[in-house]
Amino acid sequence: MAAQQPEDIELERVYSTERPPRAALLGQPNTGKTTLFNRLCGSRARTANIPGTTVESRVGLCAATHGALEIMDLPGIYGLSLEVPESKLCRDCLDGRIGDVAPDVAVIIADATNFSRSLRFASHALRRKMPCVIAVTLSDDARRKGFSVNAAALSECLGCAVVITSGRTGEGVSELADAALRAALHGISLEAFEERLHHLPASTVSESDLAKWANDVLAEVASGRMSSASRVTDRVDRALTHPVAGLAAFIVVMSLLFASIFWLAQFPMNGLDFIFGTMGDWVRGTFPEGPLRDLCVDGIIGGVAGTVVFLPQICLLFFLLSLLEDSGYLARAAFAADKFMRRFGLPGQAFVPLLSSHACALPGIMSTRLIPDAKDRLATILVAPFMSCTARLPVYVLLISLLFTGRPWLAGLAFVGCYATGAIAGLLSALLVRRTLLKGPARPMLLEMPPYRKPSFKIALWVMYDRGVLFIKNAGTMILAICVVMWWLSAYPKVAPSAEVLKMRAETSVVAQQANPNPELIKSLEYAAVLQQSRDQQLGSMAGKIGVVAEPLFRPLGFDHQLTVAVLTSFLAREVFVSTLMIISSTDSNDEASLLERLSHNRRADGTLLFTVPTAAALLVFFTLAMQCLPTLALVRRETQSWKWPLLQFAWMSGLAWSMAWIVRQILLIGGF
Repeated sequence: MAAQQPEDIELERVYSTERPPRAALLGQPNTGKTTLFNRLCGSRARTANIPGTTVESRVGLCAATHGALEIMDLPGIYGLSLEVPESKLCRDCLDGRIGDVAPDVAVIIADATNFSRSLRFASHALRRKMPCVIAVTLSDDARRKGFSVNAAALSECLGCAVVITSGRTGEGVSELADAALRAALHGISLEAFEERLHHLPASTVSESDLAKWANDVLAEVASGRMSSASRVTDRVDRALTHPVAGLAAFIVVMSLLFASIFWLAQFPMNGLDFIFGTMGDWVRGTFPEGPLRDLCVDGIIGGVAGTVVFLPQICLLFFLLSLLEDSGYLARAAFAADKFMRRFGLPGQAFVPLLSSHACALPGIMSTRLIPDAKDRLATILVAPFMSCTARLPVYVLLISLLFTGRPWLAGLAFVGCYATGAIAGLLSALLVRRTLLKGPARPMLLEMPPYRKPSFKIALWVMYDRGVLFIKNAGTMILAICVVMWWLSAYPKVAPSAEVLKMRAETSVVAQQANPNPELIKSLEYAAVLQQSRDQQLGSMAGKIGVVAEPLFRPLGFDHQLTVAVLTSFLAREVFVSTLMIISSTDSNDEASLLERLSHNRRADGTLLFTVPTAAALLVFFTLAMQCLPTLALVRRETQSWKWPLLQFAWMSGLAWSMAWIVRQILLIGGF
C-alpha cells in the first residue's frame, strides 16, 4: 500500500512555516533509492540544490499516519567513509555542516539482491549514532531469485526498524514512512549493533571486521541464496558494453526511440494544435478588433502554442528514456561510451553530467562538482552545452518535420543525427581543449552494472509528469513574458498602408461591386493585400528593424530578418524560437492552417519561401551547435568564477555553429536543393 498523500498537506506551506522532521535517503547507486523516493513523495516533490552546494537533490513531503516527514534524496554513494566528493558531501549533510539543519533520521537503502554489501554500507551510517531506519529494497526481485530477509530478526540485530519495501509495487512504503517518523521523534537503540562489533571505536573497525559481521548477520536473518547471473545475461552484457557493438546498439536504440516519438506524438500534437486554434478563433470572434485582441491571439495564444504544441514529444522522450534507465540498459551504454570518451580526454565521471545535459545543461553543469580533478571538471563544463537539451527539441521537431514531412523513419534518423552531431562536437572540442588549454590525463570511471529488470511504467509516468510540468511552467512564465514582449516589438510602431496595399484594396472594392463578382478572386485579392501589409508591418516594426540591422551577419546562412530576430530572441531561451516566428509572421498564412503548414508557407520580403531545404538544414545545424542559452553562460561564470571561460565558450560554439551551418548550406546549394 502506498504512503498516504492527504490533500490538506501543502508542500509550500510546510517549507515556509514549521519544519517537519527531515529524513535523508542514503544508499548506493542502482539500489532503488530514487524509485522509493518517488513512491514516498509522489508529485509532492521539488528539485533543489543541497543548501551550500550546487549539487541537485530531490526534496519532497511524505505523509505518515501521525504526521508529515520531509524527505531528501541524497546522491548515490558506494560508502560513507570513502574520500570522494559524493561521500564527503553526504557526510557533511548528515552532520549538518552543509544545509540549514542536519537530518533527524537516515533512511538507509539496503539492496536485497546484494544484501551483504548493503549491510556493510549500513554499518557506516549506524556507527555515526544517528537515528536510522533500514529500507530493504528490490525485495520482489530477490524473492524471484530465491532470497528473502527476515525483517524482525534483522531489526533485533541492528536495533533499528527494518521495513521490507518495493518501490515498484508500493510494498511497505507506508510502514517505512511511519517507522522513519518514529525514529526521528524518539530515536533508536544501537546496543545490539555495537555489541556485535565488540564496542570497537570507528577508527579501528576494519573492512574485514565489517565483512565478517555482515556475513554473520546474513546467516541469521536471510533464507535462500541468490541465483547467479545466467550465461545469456553475461553474453548480452559483453555485447552491450563492447566498444564497437555497444555503441552501434546504442545508435540503433536511439534511432528507434526517436522514430517512435515522431510517429506517436503526431496525434496529441494535432490535438493541441486544434485546441489552441479553437481558442484563437473564440477570442477573435468574441473580442472587438484592436490591440487587446491582437495581443491575446497573436502574442499569448499564438506564441505559447508555438512552444506548448511540442509537449507530447518532450513527455514521450522522458517516458521512453525512463524505461531504458529502469531496465538497466543505460548503465551498459554508459560503460561502452566511457571507453570511447577517455580517448578525448574526458574523465569517466563526465558521462553522468553529459547525459544529464541532454535534459538541461544547467543541472548537468551543476553535477560536475562531483568530478574531483579541476581540469576534468572544467573540460566537462565547457562541452556540456553541446549536448542537445530539451529546449532544443521544439526547434528540432519543427525543422526536421519541415525537411522530412510524412517520413518518420528519416525524421527519427535526423533526430539521432542532431544528438550525435552535438555529442561529437563536444568530444572533439574536449580533445582540443585538453591538448591546448587544459593538458593532463583523464581518470577512469568505476561503474557497477545494475541487474536487468522489467521497467516500471508507473515510474516512467512519474518522470514524464515531472518533466512535463516543468516544461509547462516555463511556457507559462518566462516564455509567456518573452512572447508578450516580442508581440509588442513586432506590432509597434504601426505601419500605415503603403500605396501598393491601397491599390490592392481598391481593386478588391472594384471587383466586389461588379454585377457578378467572383468570390474566389475577391478572397485572393484580400489575402494579397493582408499579406503585403503584414510584410510591411514586419519590416517597419521595432523587431523588423532589429532583424534588418543584424541580418547581414546571418544572410550567408540564408536567414532573413524574420529568422534573424527569432535566432536573437532564442538566446534568452531556445524554445521561444518557434513562438517568435509565429508572432512576427502571424498573419502570413491562413488562420485555419496547422502550425507546420503556416510556417512552411511563410515567405520573405521578396516573395520566396522562408524555409527552403538549404536554409532549414543550415538552421538545424546552427541550433545543434550554437550556445543559445543566456542562463547557461551565467551558470558557467558562477561555476568557474571567471568571465574568461563563458566568453571563450560562447565565441567557440557560436563560431563553430555559424561555420558548419554555412558549409551545410553551400553543399546543399551545390547539390541543387
